[in-house]
Amino acid sequence: MNRVVIHFLVFLFIVVLSYQQNPNPYSPSMLDSLSRQSKQVSVNKAQLMKEIEEKSNEYEEPPQNAKIDKVWKKIPGRNGVKVNIEKSFEKMQDKGEFNQSLLVFEQVKPEVTITDLPNSPIYRGHPEKRMITLVINVAWGNENIPSILNTLKKHKVKANFFIEGKWASNNTKLVKMINEEGHTIGNHAFNHPDMKRLTNEQNKEQLVKTNEILTAITGEKPKWFAPPSGSYNEQVVQLASSLEMETILWSVDTVDWQKPTTSVMLDRVNSKLHPGAMILMHPTEVMKKGLDQLILNIIEKEYRIGTVGNLLNEKR
Repeated sequence: MNRVVIHFLVFLFIVVLSYQQNPNPYSPSMLDSLSRQSKQVSVNKAQLMKEIEEKSNEYEEPPQNAKIDKVWKKIPGRNGVKVNIEKSFEKMQDKGEFNQSLLVFEQVKPEVTITDLPNSPIYRGHPEKRMITLVINVAWGNENIPSILNTLKKHKVKANFFIEGKWASNNTKLVKMINEEGHTIGNHAFNHPDMKRLTNEQNKEQLVKTNEILTAITGEKPKWFAPPSGSYNEQVVQLASSLEMETILWSVDTVDWQKPTTSVMLDRVNSKLHPGAMILMHPTEVMKKGLDQLILNIIEKEYRIGTVGNLLNEKR
């Protein structure tokens, strides 16, 4: 029998002998102390849970339903927020005391979302959502698009390009470039007509033909439609909806097609920035030169820049 085995057997004998002499190693006083400690921990945990429950009301905000505004038409809803009491408790229980920074929040969806509303155009996002989206209508300006895309990429910004069908069919490579950069591509009719003056059949041809062209190039059917020159009527909005598209307009206009100076364009936009803004622009020379500073101005005012889809969802 080797030395290791002998040592182990001796150790085992000592343990067994010790247990036989004192099967309960804990004295009554020690057991009483442990019991009191256990009860105190339970009390502290109960108090902490109660404190989280009581204070959670201070941080909660109810969700806001989407609605039809008299001026702005469709306005998206906004998620509410509430404290997840159980997860907050899990984070605080080690120290056993309330800590605001460890609260866990979850969002609460509104009962009415923008898709539940009657057909109506959309001019802006929720007035409390500090996000802005760039609406770039494209029917010309080929020479400026690569530079605009580079500026957007530099700032890691995703924009929305509403593209005319006729232009898309003649500029497939540019459409693919826009799509590959991850920007949203929308329908801007086929040849930039005044849609209020067309028949329903003519308007349908404008939208369907453009959707077919854009889908063939990108592999995705557009979800958004921007009427040329902002010209629409109820018939146009209903038609777009029947083709599963929302009608998008704008709340801030760069008026870049009038060829203002860069400073004039920037001042115009800066003076009108607001939460949920949709900024209309085109691939013009002034946007090519001023887009970099425009994005910096928006960021400086603590707005995020997202796509139309991000702006119009209920997420906070």
